[in-house]
Amino acid sequence: MPQAKMPHDIEVLLRELNQDFMGWQDPPNRLLRALERDELVLYAQPILALRGEQSFPMAEVLVRLQDDDAVFLPPGGFLPLFEHFQLLPKLDRWVAHQTIARLARSPRVPRLCVNMSAQSMGDAEFVPELAAELARAKVSPAAFVVEISENDMLDRPELAGAFIASLQAGGCKVAISGFGRRSVSLSSLTTLRPDFVKVDGGIVRGLHLGLSTRKKLGAMVSMAKAVGFELVGEGVEMNETLTHLREAGVDYAQGFGIQVPAPIGLIIDH
Repeated sequence: MPQAKMPHDIEVLLRELNQDFMGWQDPPNRLLRALERDELVLYAQPILALRGEQSFPMAEVLVRLQDDDAVFLPPGGFLPLFEHFQLLPKLDRWVAHQTIARLARSPRVPRLCVNMSAQSMGDAEFVPELAAELARAKVSPAAFVVEISENDMLDRPELAGAFIASLQAGGCKVAISGFGRRSVSLSSLTTLRPDFVKVDGGIVRGLHLGLSTRKKLGAMVSMAKAVGFELVGEGVEMNETLTHLREAGVDYAQGFGIQVPAPIGLIIDH
């Protein structure tokens, strides 16, 4: 049975209410304007090495948007709009371009991690364009880490596998972020073989609470050694957590307890 058409006056009202709810009269054009006029700003959060000589060999690149009121919106304030209007590939390209330009300056943090969306995973042109831009900038692909969320990995396993294989074939590194939030099995990691796995902050923050969480982390550490990837503990808030991560054999740690995100220049520039 065909769906009844919404009355015109209700459709107009709904559009106006959506505009008020989102705060912008024309959200797609507002987002495109932000990309074209560089109204987005890169932030970064350092990733601490729990062994080795260099304290901060990596940092995660984050993005903020300067609103019309000169307020910097956090990701939750605008990323859902990019996703809704299918504009995440444009945003991902913008972030990748800006990150490569930063890496070309030989920053004191030699490796940067960039989050990529499922929409970009399905874009056949994304990886070739990324490889070409890295080559033009004379940046080692190994300095560029693409982060894929556990949700996208589990929801689109074949697409994620092809995307990861393509990136690694070109020399880029790959991280799975938020791992353990949904996973009930480690088997996907043996197939995908990422370079880094970020242990979900819910697990990390619970390490001091009980044995079961530590056993879960221990299983991840054993898998990392067997398969050959490195572990990053996300969401670190306390020094006690760092002690647990070191004792468990985790390679890196990240979180507000180590350093809060800041404008990227303050984190990576000399």
